[in-house]
Amino acid sequence: MTLQSKVQAILDTGVRNGDVAGAAAQIVSRDGCLAAAAAGVRSADPDAGSGPMTIDTVCWIASMTKAITGTAAMQLVEQGRLTLDTPASNVLPNLAEAGVLEGFDDDGQPLTRPAKASITLRHLLTHTAGFGYQYWSESMRRYQQATGTDSLVSGELVTLNPPPPALFDPGERWMYGINIDFVGRMVEQVSGMGLDEYCREHILGPLGMDSTDFRLNEGLQARQAAVHTRGPDGTLTVSEAAASPEPEYISGGGGLFSTAEDYCRFLRMILGRGSLEGTAVLRPETVESMTANHIGDLRVTALSTAMPELTGDAEFFPGMAKTWGLTFQINEAPLPTGRPAGGLMWAGIANSFFWIDMANGVAGTYISQQLPFADPRSYQLYLAIEAAAYDHLRGVGA
Repeated sequence: MTLQSKVQAILDTGVRNGDVAGAAAQIVSRDGCLAAAAAGVRSADPDAGSGPMTIDTVCWIASMTKAITGTAAMQLVEQGRLTLDTPASNVLPNLAEAGVLEGFDDDGQPLTRPAKASITLRHLLTHTAGFGYQYWSESMRRYQQATGTDSLVSGELVTLNPPPPALFDPGERWMYGINIDFVGRMVEQVSGMGLDEYCREHILGPLGMDSTDFRLNEGLQARQAAVHTRGPDGTLTVSEAAASPEPEYISGGGGLFSTAEDYCRFLRMILGRGSLEGTAVLRPETVESMTANHIGDLRVTALSTAMPELTGDAEFFPGMAKTWGLTFQINEAPLPTGRPAGGLMWAGIANSFFWIDMANGVAGTYISQQLPFADPRSYQLYLAIEAAAYDHLRGVGA
């Protein structure tokens, strides 16, 4: 059975079992595609007339945006226009006013104090600046409700002056949060361009990612998949909880739409140490830095849901030590799927996932469109696809 047929069978079975309405996946090497498959429909609404899921179906990739925003920032680091370890408030002055949330007074108003250290770009890229997401922090939810900033759009919080407080001091621990939206604002401030314009000119365009953007034209909207919600009975229905194709705010942390095919061009660039098909967007030494541990002895920890309608509890490969590079999670030990120590991955809240294995020169992405995040049924399809890739590599090696 070929890798292509294995991946197709995994997706077909997932659709048949009701694990997903539709999904697409692609596995690549540095040189090209190893397998690409799709199954199901773009929308579970029979009246939508949206057609079948395909490898070029446009999907909201949410936090898979972060690696691309991080790439933009690292291009500016290469040019000396941004630095990893000077105060980020030199670029975004409002960051100096963020403070740290200590608790709440008797009237439910937040109590904050000044941070003990300055937030840096390295802190933001590694999620060690102290900022959280309300999805996984009751304290953040309470803060937003008390201050009338109760928005699901993280970018709107980033533009506040002052911004929301951090949950701990910079560098103290790891906590997944709105950090990369601040990075996107730093890219805009230094480049003098909107983040969408900057990414098109310096990353998406050069890599030939023509179906990836923060805003969707009519052609891309015609290929767009709907986001679904899994109900208590396990069925999937179309949801309105998705990014707008015409957003008011460009979110560096979660605003991109893309396809499995397009995103794998970005993954191949990382595998190629900054270059794809003769086009360089990063220096090799920059990619080496981005894919290395930047949080030292700190470790990635489990995320406990504060909004179960949007996400379940989330941790990839519980019990395995995980660190963080410059926008990537790094597994510090070999994984059951076959991915070796030093592999990279992350995900998007609508249950999309990717991994990168620099050692074996293989990467892949799996994209479904449904909530809540960390849906066990969709996630198991991703794990099965990753495992199939390593079964294939072992067979080729034999």
